[in-house]
Amino acid sequence: MRVLGVDPGLTRCGVGVVEGVAGRPLTMRGVGVVRTPTDAEPALRLVALEQGLEQWLDEYRPEFVAVERVFAQHNVRTVMGTAQASAVAMVCAARRGIPVALHTPSEVKAAVTGSGRADKAQVGAMVTRLLRLDAPPKPADAADALALAICHIWRAPAQNRLQVAVARQALRNQHTTRTLGRPRPAKARPPEASPAAGPGPTGPAPEPAPPEAERPARTDTPRTDTPRTDTPRTDTPRTDTAQADTPPDASPQAGSQRQKGRPS
Repeated sequence: MRVLGVDPGLTRCGVGVVEGVAGRPLTMRGVGVVRTPTDAEPALRLVALEQGLEQWLDEYRPEFVAVERVFAQHNVRTVMGTAQASAVAMVCAARRGIPVALHTPSEVKAAVTGSGRADKAQVGAMVTRLLRLDAPPKPADAADALALAICHIWRAPAQNRLQVAVARQALRNQHTTRTLGRPRPAKARPPEASPAAGPGPTGPAPEPAPPEAERPARTDTPRTDTPRTDTPRTDTPRTDTAQADTPPDASPQAGSQRQKGRPS
């Protein structure tokens, strides 16, 4: 990823080109300042600034342009010039179709030094260390431009994921709104034919149904429950006659045989 960092300013506009990816050593491709004469008209100074930025874009062909976001200052004249220079940088990038990212000074300081309240000397020292330079870039506007490029390289992956998630959520919300806002089709009811309406477009009106025959009123006879008389049950004792075992000598035949065999 090659990023052109722009520290906007009407008198001195810092520019710096850094190449690399997050988590790996970065390389500086170029650093400098675009100057405009202070005694020239503001319109001519903006034209000179636009020409200088176009030269940097033609020479290095960055993939992204990171511009410092303008914040409120007590000096209105200074903030107006900074805002105008920032607008020129964004127009130059947009004309070529290059994405533009805006970062606040606190974001840049926190990304490079770890503290959003670091001064310019600390930012320059960290830029020199991260890009493995022999000395801090001069002037401080050039070091700030390199810090902007470094900040965008480190923060771009997270920002891209966030933008993709926001875009997907917006599409889901839009689809849900369309689904919920769609009116439901009303159920078609058959036309009701009235007897006095006369013949309709498809034929005569149907005749009314004859009234149901009157049914005789139902007379329910009250039920009289006869009291139940339970006769007490008399259990007859069971007499089991056991068959007596008759001895063989007690039978009549046996007696006659004994009489025959007895001597007279």
